[in-house]
Amino acid sequence: MSKEILINIELQEKRAAVIKDGKLEEFYMERPQDKTIVGNIYKGRIETVLPSIGAAFVDIGLPKNGFLYLSEIEEVFESLEPAQLKSKEIKKGQEVLVQVVKESFGTKGPRISCHIGIPGRYLVLMPGEGQIGVSRRIEDDEERKRLRHVLLELNLPKEVGFIVRTAASGKSKQELMRDANFLLKLWRRIEKTIQEKKAPSLVYEEYDLTFRVIRDSFTEDVSKLIVDSKAEFYRIHRFMRTFLSYLVKKVELYRSQNLFEDKGVERQINKIFESKVYLKSKAYLVIEPTEGLVVIDVNSGGFNKRLGQEDTAFKVNCEAAVEAARQLRLRDLGGIIVIDFIDMEKEGHRREVLNTLKKALSSDKAKYDILGISKFGLVEMTRERIHKTAHTLSYQDCPYCRGRGKVKSGLTMSIYALKELKRHLSENKTLKEVNLTLNPAVIDEIIREKETLRNLEHRLKAKINLISNPAAHIEDIKIS
Repeated sequence: MSKEILINIELQEKRAAVIKDGKLEEFYMERPQDKTIVGNIYKGRIETVLPSIGAAFVDIGLPKNGFLYLSEIEEVFESLEPAQLKSKEIKKGQEVLVQVVKESFGTKGPRISCHIGIPGRYLVLMPGEGQIGVSRRIEDDEERKRLRHVLLELNLPKEVGFIVRTAASGKSKQELMRDANFLLKLWRRIEKTIQEKKAPSLVYEEYDLTFRVIRDSFTEDVSKLIVDSKAEFYRIHRFMRTFLSYLVKKVELYRSQNLFEDKGVERQINKIFESKVYLKSKAYLVIEPTEGLVVIDVNSGGFNKRLGQEDTAFKVNCEAAVEAARQLRLRDLGGIIVIDFIDMEKEGHRREVLNTLKKALSSDKAKYDILGISKFGLVEMTRERIHKTAHTLSYQDCPYCRGRGKVKSGLTMSIYALKELKRHLSENKTLKEVNLTLNPAVIDEIIREKETLRNLEHRLKAKINLISNPAAHIEDIKIS
């Protein structure tokens, strides 16, 4: 099985793709003006305390204040020694150390947390926690015990805690020690910055897209990391010689111009933005995201139905479950997600489809929770949405339909235009002639009903001139 990481660098954009056997598995993009703030640590100042909703708004030096649950501040208070604790009262003007855990969306500011986590290659350092944990995605009990034992042997400082990441599975004590020492040095540097800077200020900035992908996705099963920028190639080399020297030989510089095009990835990326996703069986998914809900509808389409209704539904649903998990990951869709599978009569089939979905989601780095599958084939789940999606970064609301996805028909607008004309003439009774400028499609509908126009002219005692403007929006009406 061939697995590669491709990094494309343009003047105004960075893109990273993880491909497995030529198929796009992960896709990320970042632009200078939209650089993520998730993972950044700020020294903030509480601006507003709202006990009614159990939250505070914190000034962290960004245009929008961060949203912080009061319970998190209280948990931090409880972890402090009595000598460090001045007061448990949470009030305006109080300084607090926070980390961004969720980007701003729409009118909402970033979601922030007092539980700080600084990720390394194999470990996550948690200041003030003093505990050791192991990722739940490492399911082997013996490996979990071994990793916990290794960390205890490292004699790490008691004032910080560590979580063992999934990538640490099978790693040696030396590799984990190297990662822990790097994180401890980084935390000491951050502590110094915290002392020197005044609130509100940034005290730690998360890695950019290139280094995040290397840290999180450049595992030993990756055969190559290919980058098409010489400057980025040398920057990656410097970074990896320090932290991942054993993988440096897998980094390659691509000397042609079209890395994604040549690797067949560009075409796959373009499909991410389409609402219909076709499966090998000729069945398809329809993906419709809204502000807080994503609906995925499974359709049998051109699938060969000779197997019978139940078996057809089962086979299509199993294929759709794998693809739905992949699309959630590729599009980074979050919030409440409802997947409407084709109805199945057999409980065993429904259970198997749900297990297929869970297995396909097991490689997803985002947190998710699945409620189950109903007798109607509906799966309800939630998925953590952290960054702005590729769709959000690449598209804006259509200025033509104004984000609705649809426009009024020519007939609807012809009726509305004549209503507006009647209102205008009734308010300006001295007018003897008026120009009505409309989109050609609307003009055509009015001309079809000539009698209506003649009656209107007779009743209002004014001549109506219809002027066709092909450049006009179908919903635009100009009366002059």
